[in-house]
Amino acid sequence: MPIGTLKEIKPEGKTILLRLDLNSPIDPTTRHILDDKRFREHLPTIQALSQSRVVIVTHQSRPGKKDFTTLEAHAERLEALLQRRVKYVDDIFGQCARDAVRSMKNGDVLVLENVRFNAEENLTVKAEDAQKLYLVKKLAQMGDFFVNDAFGTAHRSQPTMVGLPMVMRSVAGLLMEKEVSTLTRVFQNAPRPVCLVLGGTKVDDSISVAEHMLKGNTADLIIVTGVVANIFLSASGFDIGRPSTQLIQQLKYEGEIARARALLSSFKDRILLPGHVAVKENGKRAEYPVNAIPGEAPVMDAGVDSIAQLSGAIRKCGTVVFNGPAGVFEEPDFATGTYELLRTASKVEFSIIGGGHTAAVVEKMGIDRNFTHISTGGGACIEFLTGKKLPAVQALERSRELFGG
Repeated sequence: MPIGTLKEIKPEGKTILLRLDLNSPIDPTTRHILDDKRFREHLPTIQALSQSRVVIVTHQSRPGKKDFTTLEAHAERLEALLQRRVKYVDDIFGQCARDAVRSMKNGDVLVLENVRFNAEENLTVKAEDAQKLYLVKKLAQMGDFFVNDAFGTAHRSQPTMVGLPMVMRSVAGLLMEKEVSTLTRVFQNAPRPVCLVLGGTKVDDSISVAEHMLKGNTADLIIVTGVVANIFLSASGFDIGRPSTQLIQQLKYEGEIARARALLSSFKDRILLPGHVAVKENGKRAEYPVNAIPGEAPVMDAGVDSIAQLSGAIRKCGTVVFNGPAGVFEEPDFATGTYELLRTASKVEFSIIGGGHTAAVVEKMGIDRNFTHISTGGGACIEFLTGKKLPAVQALERSRELFGG
């Protein structure tokens, strides 16, 4: 069942509850927003609702974190980016919020207080239970339609994400629609060969993606880098050295070695590992073949020979999904693998960045416009690629069934 889109409703003159993900890095001392990328991604949806009364429901961080703050600064930043007035109210569904919504005119934008200040929003609940919650009932009374544009939170089964679509006509915003349609294309009609580059430290997620994409014959090639590659090297019988082994233990990923071994036994010809790595030796970059990694030096990047080999494999592909860096790119000596593989991936016909750290790197490199799509949700994107139905997407599909397309 497809999700509903903005084209299917007539939002003009209506009050729209708009769920965004404006959760951003914040300086805990000054409360200054350090990166407004997520704000900018949502602008097209807000602008598409310029003839509506837009009530923004969003969050910042979660209870217990230093950056769990009010949304006053978020409203100010949104106002600067939209170049039109954005009002903020320090209330979610109480009298102040209801009065503020009631006094809105077409074209007005109102930001409600951090929705996670309400305890119910921090619950993980099924849609059927979420719709019964006080938070959902009260918010639903304040709008005519619900538009969910918060793809970055789509993998979380939280009340506003899954409950509101059960009680009111709900559709995807432009960003949510773009994310779902682009990521769906990877499984349906992506240009072949399809290659996944899986790096970084989220080994369990990466192996789940590899399993799903290989067993379903979606991926023609899996390239592993970073800590993911170290797991596969260990599974292949290579000694990756004490520091890298300890890191795997600290991350509690020892159990992933058996999963990697099982994949290698079934799909060895479709999984490409680095043959050389760069380690940190006496504070400097040194390169070794994977059968001669020093016992006391941490693996920090793919080796130059391997970077050339992996880049060559990516060049032959029609689709590349890139998730996670190839090494400790924060240190200039060990950024080569990440930067070079990303440059190569940016030239592929259909190219996707899976959000998170990698998205920040391509923006810093100035090659972000060369990619077909950069996902705004690291966790949501990777869960989508494992074949799981995201709770928020499922809720939008059900809302379309309940209230008509």
